[in-house]
Amino acid sequence: MIKINNRKIGTDYPPYIIADLSANHNQSLDRALEIVEKSHEAGIDALKLQTYTASCMTLNVKKPNFKISNKTKLWKGEYLYSLYKKAPIPWEWHKPIMQKCKKLGLTCFSTPFSEKGVDFLENLDVPCYKVASFENIHIPLLKKIAKTKKPVIISTGMANVTELGEAIQTLRENGCRDVILLKCTSTYPADESESNLRTIPHMKDLFSCEVGLSDHTLGIGVPLASVALGATVIEKHITLRRKDGGFDSTFSLEPKEMKSLVIESRRAWKALGKISYESTKKEQASLQFKRSIYIAKDMRKGEQFTKKSLKVIRPGFGLAPKYYEHVLGKKISRNVSKGTPLKWEYVN
Repeated sequence: MIKINNRKIGTDYPPYIIADLSANHNQSLDRALEIVEKSHEAGIDALKLQTYTASCMTLNVKKPNFKISNKTKLWKGEYLYSLYKKAPIPWEWHKPIMQKCKKLGLTCFSTPFSEKGVDFLENLDVPCYKVASFENIHIPLLKKIAKTKKPVIISTGMANVTELGEAIQTLRENGCRDVILLKCTSTYPADESESNLRTIPHMKDLFSCEVGLSDHTLGIGVPLASVALGATVIEKHITLRRKDGGFDSTFSLEPKEMKSLVIESRRAWKALGKISYESTKKEQASLQFKRSIYIAKDMRKGEQFTKKSLKVIRPGFGLAPKYYEHVLGKKISRNVSKGTPLKWEYVN
């Protein structure tokens, strides 16, 4: 179990839902603040920002390997620096966004992409940190984050087992006690057939930590499935309206969809329950509608039970159906009318 701002995270608690603002602010602080409001109305637990500048991400170079391949559907043809110049949340927006979240009772934290970003977020007193998939091999950054001794959530996209082991070891050796891994497929949007959610319980056992899902598929089906496999955290991008466009809008949820995710993920979590083969309390009233053996015609004492005089029917107040063949051929001990549930005292 891990706590972030007194919200407990673990299998004994509802999934922790994170809405990622990402670049869906479309360069408008007012829009960003409206997304905060809509996220709160949807019932999420936390809003996540991204803290970077173009220069901390890449070089201002227009060489071929700095250009996004045409094979990539999203952002194709963009040079990395120009893309990161357009997409970030301005650092001066962080404080008003976080203040808005605090006023609404939402937890707000961020994904830093540089050591300078960590220092900036420490001054804003964030309760935890997120590490993006593309940064999970950035050991110097992980060391810097770990030394804050705050919980760390890491997306696992593109990382192999060795790299994840190195990341977790780095965090734990540098002061981080609470680590949450998020199974992630780093394509935008992601194909559900590549989600490989069965990795979630394996990852939890292998690394002895909480595991969730950072999801870039369309819709909410994949995150709901992840809950059934033990995901305790779900992260999804949010936008006001996909039709408004934006760098991440294609694979983002609109507020009503985010609300559905919150509601349905909690239902999925509740449905997990415990290992049980017993009738629930509410099922007890339905037991009467199970089948049992009934007298199907008026019978007089001494008559034999036959297939015409006995039937396995609803309701369930007679002998269990498993005794049907055992009773056939035996005699009835008293006069009994049609529609009477068969009891052992009626059998000679």
